[in-house]
Amino acid sequence: MLNSGVLIYLQLLLTIVMGLYFWNLLRSQETQKIAVSRESKKEIERLRHLRGIRLTEPLSEKTRPSTLEEVIGQDDGIKALKAALCGPNPQHVLIYGPPGVGKTAAARLVLEVAKGSSQSPFAKDAKFIEMDATIARFDERGIADPLIGSVHDPIYQGAGAMGVAGIPQPKPGAVTKAHGGILFLDEIGELHPVQMNKLLKVLEDRKVFLESAYYSQEDTNIPEHIHDIFQNGLPADFRLVGATTRLPEDISPALRSRCLEVFFRALSPEEVGRIAEGAARKAGVDIDPRAVEMVKRYADNGRDAVNLVQMASGLITVEGRKAIELGDIEWIIAQGHHSPRPTPCIHSEPLVGAALGLAVYGPGMACVIDVECQVVQDVEGRRGEVIITGIIEEEEMGKGTHILRRKSMVMSSVENVRTALTSVAGIRPYACDIHVNFPGGTPVDGPSAGLAIAASVYSAITKTPLDPKTAFTGEVSIRGEVRPVGGVDQKLEAAREAGLERAFIPKANWQDRYSLFPVKVIPVADLGQVLDGMAMS
Repeated sequence: MLNSGVLIYLQLLLTIVMGLYFWNLLRSQETQKIAVSRESKKEIERLRHLRGIRLTEPLSEKTRPSTLEEVIGQDDGIKALKAALCGPNPQHVLIYGPPGVGKTAAARLVLEVAKGSSQSPFAKDAKFIEMDATIARFDERGIADPLIGSVHDPIYQGAGAMGVAGIPQPKPGAVTKAHGGILFLDEIGELHPVQMNKLLKVLEDRKVFLESAYYSQEDTNIPEHIHDIFQNGLPADFRLVGATTRLPEDISPALRSRCLEVFFRALSPEEVGRIAEGAARKAGVDIDPRAVEMVKRYADNGRDAVNLVQMASGLITVEGRKAIELGDIEWIIAQGHHSPRPTPCIHSEPLVGAALGLAVYGPGMACVIDVECQVVQDVEGRRGEVIITGIIEEEEMGKGTHILRRKSMVMSSVENVRTALTSVAGIRPYACDIHVNFPGGTPVDGPSAGLAIAASVYSAITKTPLDPKTAFTGEVSIRGEVRPVGGVDQKLEAAREAGLERAFIPKANWQDRYSLFPVKVIPVADLGQVLDGMAMS
């Protein structure tokens, strides 16, 4: 009887102790919840205060195009984008072009056009997901991948209630967020190779499969939707629009093969001037026409023009003036150490040994380059030497013990020209010391500069003056054939902007529409035709 009473007493004591323990635990949880709620309210108030602080809208945002008509100078590029994205079967697209010419704005606006088409598969709520490839970094352990998606495994901090239960949690990336719409990857040429390979797989499968060592198909604790994700993948049926300032040869061939390629061109000085005038209007200030002319000389693209106007607008506001004057732009250019646009040295009279070439120096960007040549004829007892200045004469490739040293392609072009002129023109370039110079530090594409080099060398040896309004582009073989080159459209546009009258191009590059071009385009198949055409000028 006594033992039974002691047992009851102990049970009662144990019940009281356990009750006090759980009561204290509940009180602690409630206190913690109150503390968390109080801290959360403070943070919410702080966030509301921060969101209530707003500066004025930057001029770059005010001038952002809201319609396709406001995207200046890219009519052909926009037409190509519409053809790629607005039909019943939209394609993946790569947009090449210099910075600040409207690639992102055009892609966003073209999607809106596609959404309004009855033939387009893009729904009215199709999303435009924008991401910069330079910051689309991923964790090698697979913890985070903002582009493709990742799995938050239970062992990582912050896994939450599912993590405590040992459940892996898939996190969708940008490719899934863009499902049914467009994923715009800016500077896609900078994407990490691993990310590029993952992206190519997604483009092929149109879904994302995620993996986790913590996932088991037989685990009944895992929710049905997570089973579905691991077994069937996350949907990722979108259209990729990648933008880059790189040249096509710098982009992964595997990516290029899956995309249509669209080229946005560099803006002309007149188009840059229009952007500057529009920026001044939206800034609520006047701008002197002479100031606009200075902006046209120093701004390479629309973003540069807007930045100059914005700086000038702030300057005159501080000084209490209403109009941007020439002196304001000059002061900003001096303070910012801006460089003027490269301009060719076009002579007013024909000169011996001075030719004009056409070169591509970026996606959608070309310019007129100067090629000048001097010769010392009839060197005796030796083979004539070649000196090239203005470019790199030799380059080294590779690292460590595996180094390949090769001559520059321009040196190869000069040597090809010497051989070709010997047989085609009947002159003796190997009996001369030849100095070819590319003044001004302008970019030179070795093969395509061959025709301009040939004209310059021939002129210097024969003392034949060259027409200062004629430009040349084309690769010259040792047999005197003129072979096709790239970027002819951009080169002809550069010739037009420079005020040239004629341009020799390879016959293989000829298109019928060139006959309507303001510059007279002369297609040639061999060096003999070029020399005959030069004599007729």
